[in-house]
Amino acid sequence: MSKIALVGLGLVGRAWAVSFARARHEVAIWDERPETIDDALGFVNRALPDLDAADLLDGEAPLSVRRANSLEDALYGASHVQENTPEDVETKTRVFAELDRLADPEAVLASSTSAILPSAFSEALNGRARCLVAHPINPPYLVPSVEIVPAPWTDPDVVQRTVDLFREARHAPIAMAREIDGFVVNRLQGALLEEAFRLVADGYASTEDVDIAIREGLALRWSFMGPFETIDLNAPGGVRDYAERYQRIYERIFPTVQRRVDWSGAVMDRVEAERRSRLSADQLGERAAWRDRRLMALAQHKKRANEEFGA
Repeated sequence: MSKIALVGLGLVGRAWAVSFARARHEVAIWDERPETIDDALGFVNRALPDLDAADLLDGEAPLSVRRANSLEDALYGASHVQENTPEDVETKTRVFAELDRLADPEAVLASSTSAILPSAFSEALNGRARCLVAHPINPPYLVPSVEIVPAPWTDPDVVQRTVDLFREARHAPIAMAREIDGFVVNRLQGALLEEAFRLVADGYASTEDVDIAIREGLALRWSFMGPFETIDLNAPGGVRDYAERYQRIYERIFPTVQRRVDWSGAVMDRVEAERRSRLSADQLGERAAWRDRRLMALAQHKKRANEEFGA
């Protein structure tokens, strides 16, 4: 298996460690803050037994995660480097310059950034052809999707190597043809959030009403199929039949969504008040842990369903 170097160990970096260790890759982790490395190792050692108990390791013992003594130590021999530093262009530019200087010339350099285009931090690098974004949905060891986003100069072979690596590690890569702000996931999520805020700000629905519409409605289908498959099955003649029947509904709606609601001010006061009435601030961590347990149970269910039906 490949050696993976993880640089930066916040919520995403430590979750990547679980994902790659589960896939039996040799994983070296490093952060400029030693206490963060300790926290990451503790997180990995707690998460892997939970995955095993949920039958999500396929009976295979994961490889241990190694604490690197320096950035050079973490990068030594790595064929894939996953950077997870803060969402800041200057930081990414500085870190990628170091990665390009120190990593093996054949190693792929990938960023977990959710918002910064790969061209923004790789243009000046000698090894820019091996740089791209590999953006997960947190936590990546429970949510398989990962966006593979090339810069204009990224070598197609690097993209394919990265897709192959993540697919082998039980992820579901989204291989984008080229970069765009928001990539795929945040553009889709952003469209939904924009409408959610509009509905609340304009007094049509409460935050809980909107959450019910997704949680008890659309998300039940979306947990195992996407929007195109959904509409393909929602009309007798498939996707073209659906468009012919229902496109005019969305044409009528479209002009009303061409207006942004500022997510601060009065609407945020309302959204926050309604959320805190349902979940106090001191319960956020506990609820996030509950979310991860539910994601684990869903992953277990989908795994068994795929095994049963060969999907």
